[in-house]
Amino acid sequence: MKVLFIGGTGNISTPSSRLAVARGMDLYLLNRGKSELDIEGAHSIIGDINKPEELTELKKHEWDVVVNWIAFTPGDIARDLDLFSGKTKQYIFISSASCYQTPLTYPIITESTPLRNNLWDYSNNKIRCEELLTKAYQEQGFPMTIIRPSHTYNTMTPLAMGGFDKYNTIDRILKGKEIIVHGDGTSLWTVTHADDFAKGFVGLLGLTTAIGHAFHITSDEVLSWNMIYKITAEALGKEANIVHIASDFICKIEPSFTGSLLADKSESVIFDNTKIKTFVPGFKATIPYSEGIKRTLKWLQEKPERQWIDPDTEAKIENVLRAYKSLGA
Repeated sequence: MKVLFIGGTGNISTPSSRLAVARGMDLYLLNRGKSELDIEGAHSIIGDINKPEELTELKKHEWDVVVNWIAFTPGDIARDLDLFSGKTKQYIFISSASCYQTPLTYPIITESTPLRNNLWDYSNNKIRCEELLTKAYQEQGFPMTIIRPSHTYNTMTPLAMGGFDKYNTIDRILKGKEIIVHGDGTSLWTVTHADDFAKGFVGLLGLTTAIGHAFHITSDEVLSWNMIYKITAEALGKEANIVHIASDFICKIEPSFTGSLLADKSESVIFDNTKIKTFVPGFKATIPYSEGIKRTLKWLQEKPERQWIDPDTEAKIENVLRAYKSLGA
């Protein structure tokens, strides 16, 4: 198969790129050429998807599959519909599991769980993207498939505050500083290693029966937030000095956390992966968080420049802790 990844060298997408090549796919990566990562066996097309004048080489091709890892707004989808209608047999949009109903009315999430998240522009935009693609499929037969990852990690730490592309919370654990865990830490969450995600995702590439469908692809391991932080600290050889603070209090003091907390991580989520296992027989996530986080930490610690401590995030964490302690907690 001739496959185009728009992006393909990021936290989630890199293992999928490597697995696609390993499975014999003729993989092309369209990116701006700024990534230090080279996917052995993949072809590179240098260009910015947002700059039509840079896409001369891209427009020469037709594809079995196009995957856009970096589409975030309806405008991005409208552009891709113009670029790839009649040019690909399958178009895959990377959406987000944060699009699912918030707050949930039923705790087990399937692909038929309603999409509604009014607390986070990121999620709302992804929902609008899905609506546009669904309309294109229904009215024009545009061959779309929708994927909704949930908190997938590889080169990023899946921590609720001071994590992801930031090293703040890891640094605080290493130094014995207080770290914030939202709520009482007992709500349930699922984190998925990108190597596991890739097994399900690559199995959908070129799969005709997946056209018109949406899938989430997650681990079946369910952990409390307390356990996520405890396991992370153990992987660092430390103990987590946890301070539990209610999510609404955190967001009242620092509203910038509203999207990632109140709109996403403040309540329990349990994913039913029956659908992806049905369409990709044999798919199973096999990397427990206790192993996966060690891989991530090893990668981060190989180069000092990967250990980015964001001063703005650090100031916000300290501000929330001060405000909480001022209550006499």
